[in-house]
Amino acid sequence: EANVGAPQVSYRETFRASTQARGFFKRQSGGKGQFGDVWIEFTPNEEGKGFEFENAIVGGVVPREFIPAVEKGLVESMANGVLAGYPMVDVKAKLYDGSYHDVDSSETAFKIAASLALKEAAKSAQPAILEPMMLVTITVPEENLGDVMGHVTARRGRVDGMEAHGNSQIVRAYVPLAEMFGYATVLRSASQGRGT
Repeated sequence: EANVGAPQVSYRETFRASTQARGFFKRQSGGKGQFGDVWIEFTPNEEGKGFEFENAIVGGVVPREFIPAVEKGLVESMANGVLAGYPMVDVKAKLYDGSYHDVDSSETAFKIAASLALKEAAKSAQPAILEPMMLVTITVPEENLGDVMGHVTARRGRVDGMEAHGNSQIVRAYVPLAEMFGYATVLRSASQGRGT
């Protein structure tokens, strides 16, 4: 199966600050109800580490059989993010407190409670969207250097370095991937086909 059309950028979301959040889910509807209650500490994780879950429950305040449901609830909620629906990465979640009901607690209730904790955490954990950046190396004739510098700036780029190479300049810059689509054509027309 192939996707045809304009290229799409793969954004991600993360938390920039640490916070603690409660997820409380209680529903009573006739017979057996639903009850799940968790306290989770969310902290930013190292870049590239992904999601890490830690069970720090002591004394059985959340029974052992419901711990995997808490983790699963977080994983499923993080797949759709908290800001714009992009998958979340590089977040640590430590389950450290909660409560349960002998009759009404279930895996489903604890999954929902975990997802509610994530939504609550988003209010104070400084959620952010991560954008892929490209390290771009542009070789351009000296007389077109000003145009290229303007292109980089206009595309939200940041010049990392430049060096002379004969009658040309080599520019290294970090530019968001979303801004690079179609740039080769722009560069060729700005440099009469001599820029790469």
